[in-house]
Amino acid sequence: MAEKLVVYDSYFGNTEKVAQAVAEAIGGQAKKVNAVSEEDLKGLKVLFVGSPTRAFRPTPAILTFIKDLDPASMGEVKGAAFDTRIPEDQTDSGFLRLMIGLFGYADKKIAKRLEKQGPTLALQSEGFGVTDTEGPLIEGELERAKAWAKQIV
Repeated sequence: MAEKLVVYDSYFGNTEKVAQAVAEAIGGQAKKVNAVSEEDLKGLKVLFVGSPTRAFRPTPAILTFIKDLDPASMGEVKGAAFDTRIPEDQTDSGFLRLMIGLFGYADKKIAKRLEKQGPTLALQSEGFGVTDTEGPLIEGELERAKAWAKQIV
C-alpha cells in the first residue's frame, strides 16, 4: 500500500526515468503499469499516471489501467498526468507538426480519462521531451519533472 504512487508505461526507458524522478520528488513509489496490484491502490492519496506518446495517444496498458480504476475508491485521490514526447518545436517534419496539431499528445488524454474515474486533477498535465523516438530525454527534463511534481504535495 502506497499513499503516493506513480504508474507508468515505458518502451525505451524515458517515461520510466520521468516516473522515477516524479516519485522521488513526491516521496512516493513508481511502478510500471503491469506491476500494479489492487493492494497498491488502497489508501492512495496521490496518483500520477504517465505514458509515452505513441501514435498521439497513451499506451493501451495505461488506458486499460485507468479504465479499470474503481471510481468509488478514487474520490479523495489527487491525480496528475504526464507523457514523454518529441516536442513539436523539435521536429523538422511539417507533417508531424500537422498531426500533433490535430491529435495532440498523450498527457491530455490521460488526464481526461483519469478525471472521469474519480481522482481530482491537482496539476495541469505535462509533457517531457525526448530528442527522438527512442530518446534520450532532452537535457533538464528530469529536473523539470521534479519541480512540476512537487507542486502537488
